[in-house]
Amino acid sequence: MSTADWDTLIDRHLSRQSVERGLSRHSMEAYAHDLGIFQSWCREHELAPAALDASSLTAYLEALADRGLAVSSQRRHLASLRGLARELVDEKIIARDPAPAVKLRPHPRRLPRTLSRIDVENLINAIDIKDPRGLRDRAMLELAYGCGLRVSELVGLQLHQVNLDAGVVVVLGKGGKERMVPMRGASIRALKAWLGRRDQILNPDDGKHARKRIPRRVSAVFVTRLRRAMTRQGFFKALKGWASADPRLSWMSPHTLRHCFATHLLEGGADLRAVQEMLGHSDISTTQIYTHLSKSHLRKVHRTFHPRATRAGAAEEPPA
Repeated sequence: MSTADWDTLIDRHLSRQSVERGLSRHSMEAYAHDLGIFQSWCREHELAPAALDASSLTAYLEALADRGLAVSSQRRHLASLRGLARELVDEKIIARDPAPAVKLRPHPRRLPRTLSRIDVENLINAIDIKDPRGLRDRAMLELAYGCGLRVSELVGLQLHQVNLDAGVVVVLGKGGKERMVPMRGASIRALKAWLGRRDQILNPDDGKHARKRIPRRVSAVFVTRLRRAMTRQGFFKALKGWASADPRLSWMSPHTLRHCFATHLLEGGADLRAVQEMLGHSDISTTQIYTHLSKSHLRKVHRTFHPRATRAGAAEEPPA
């Protein structure tokens, strides 16, 4: 097979990934991007699909490293290639899957930055809720923090997925997997307030024109004045706007609120399995990163409040 055959193989592989795994548009774009870079490398090195082996994969990853890609980014590229390699085996283009033989050096997993409970509360309270836009933004922040939703899950939320009476939201997560997340207190109040005035954004009455009714087919929970669902970029911009009042929060992103959700639950004594379920993690090892943050919190509490944890405290009593 020639290097030109990579075009057909990769296109077919991406189509199957989309159908069989139900990946989101963003995940598919990431796969296509990574495989496109690999395809260009194969063309430069005249590597045909039938010649793919562990040494060629290693050489490709080394080329990525030479370009300055971090180990974490190299791992993502290798993950994209694993599925493609398995498909080459299934189609009998190569006899053996070369991916398991490729090893990358271990790297420490960076802990996500989070906000304190007071910082989150101040951020939410900074939102002006005198108009529908403010009510919408506050409801989005409350759900992102109160339910731990990914930003894609938040902006993609539909009216039928929300049950205010039962206090639950049915989330469509990665791979089209559904999960049920409880809503309580502030999240329910903020969402009720927004839904009560949502129609004012869909059907604005500015005094110059009579309010024009639009069809009911706009089913997104969070909408814009353009009568469309809120976008990831729109929410990011709104969040940055509200966070701008405090320069200490300039680094935060929508995903920070999800980190805060998990960390604050664990600090409050929540069960790790329950947090995994609410976050929608398929592997508990992904959730366990938050236990490191929680341990840091416990050390801080111990250092602050235990009478024998400080130098002064230790000096108050003579040794036994």
